[in-house]
Amino acid sequence: MSLFQNISQPDEANDKSRPLAERMRPRTLDEFVGQEHILGPGKSLRVQIERDDTGSLIFWGPPGVGKTTLANIIARMTHAEFVQFSAVLTGIKEIKQVMADAERARQYGTRTIVFIDEVHRFNKAQQDAFLPYVEKGSIRLIGATTENPSFEVISALLSRSRVYILQPLSAEQIVLLLRRALEDSERGLGDLHLEADEGALEKIAAYSSGDARSAYNALEVASTLALEQKMKGREPRITDAVVTDALQKRVLMYDKAGEEHYNLISALHKSVRNSDPDAALYWLARMLEAGEDGLYIARRLVRMASEDIGLADPNALNITLAARDAVDFLGMPEGNLALAQAVVYLAVAPKSNALYTAYGAVLEDVERTAQDSVPLHLRNAPTGLMKAVGYGAGYQYAHDLESRVADMQCLPDNLKGRVYYRPTEEGIEKRIKARLEEIKKLKTSSPQGHGDTERRKLEDQR
Repeated sequence: MSLFQNISQPDEANDKSRPLAERMRPRTLDEFVGQEHILGPGKSLRVQIERDDTGSLIFWGPPGVGKTTLANIIARMTHAEFVQFSAVLTGIKEIKQVMADAERARQYGTRTIVFIDEVHRFNKAQQDAFLPYVEKGSIRLIGATTENPSFEVISALLSRSRVYILQPLSAEQIVLLLRRALEDSERGLGDLHLEADEGALEKIAAYSSGDARSAYNALEVASTLALEQKMKGREPRITDAVVTDALQKRVLMYDKAGEEHYNLISALHKSVRNSDPDAALYWLARMLEAGEDGLYIARRLVRMASEDIGLADPNALNITLAARDAVDFLGMPEGNLALAQAVVYLAVAPKSNALYTAYGAVLEDVERTAQDSVPLHLRNAPTGLMKAVGYGAGYQYAHDLESRVADMQCLPDNLKGRVYYRPTEEGIEKRIKARLEEIKKLKTSSPQGHGDTERRKLEDQR
């Protein structure tokens, strides 16, 4: 039996037992909604499809924006065989069998489009298996992924494919699709003769987060609930209350191990850095409501306290550590407010990356310069031999000096005079900056010497 799969036939689309999202799947570019940046008149992908010159493609975008639908439309418009793989169910053996079928079909003038759903789930060996056939032109590969293909698709396959980024659908576009479904008697819900209150479809669109499949599923549930009203003698109508009941819980696009995870934590961090408490709270809530681990967020907040605030407000670190302890002690969702408190504090605190910059400069010197030995005067001398070879010689005990600051070199010779930490004028760092200026003056006026006998005794005991 051939492994080639036919594209959905009209009778399948009319099968009312199939999910609404499947029945309403667009069959032509004219029916397709969204992605005007690549499918509008004269845009790159549309031109390629109309010229039948698409080559291999990778569609990158969130769920429910039309990746699979586009692959079907392309196959239909180019009269090609359409083979769909699931990365979860397919192994190397199945891939090789389909490739052999595609080679034979090509000899008879039939082209094959191989569509890989969730291509990011294919391992390197599975992706490598397609490469020779893509290079020879035996197949046109179309991959769909919700993850960044830069990290999830092998470079050889990526270099031979055109990557298109698909955007979430707007609320207006979702509403348009839902109205089509309500009015379409052939494939949709038109034969139910349901009306929807103003705002009901907009609510579904808002809650679907740009995912058309999720919106269709919600509409299908809402239509079933509305029909139950007819059995109770009331007019079947999709109301706000019906939609609320159908939705139950908002669909949030999130994957704790994927791209959206990093996008949201990046948005939270950058909002804190930009002193925007409202945006920071929003991104925090997005992560928490999608099920992110509260302790993960707490750890990132601790990092923000040192990286973006530092000594401009040292209390920021205490606040974030307290939030971490609260989350650990209370658990979730009770710990949410502790994280919210920490996020707002960090956002409104004075900002300084002086400490972050200083440590980065130190790391560069550690990596790029010779690892000079610790100067002898900074070394302890607990034995007679160590004293004899000069350990501790020339050390100045700061507490013996009236200024409490010795003019003594503490860096190795190859980094003498190096300045790493440059405090800003923000918050407490303004006072720190003034203190460093004072220390500099005290060093220049500090008397030279080796400290008194008491200091020597203390050093010998260490």
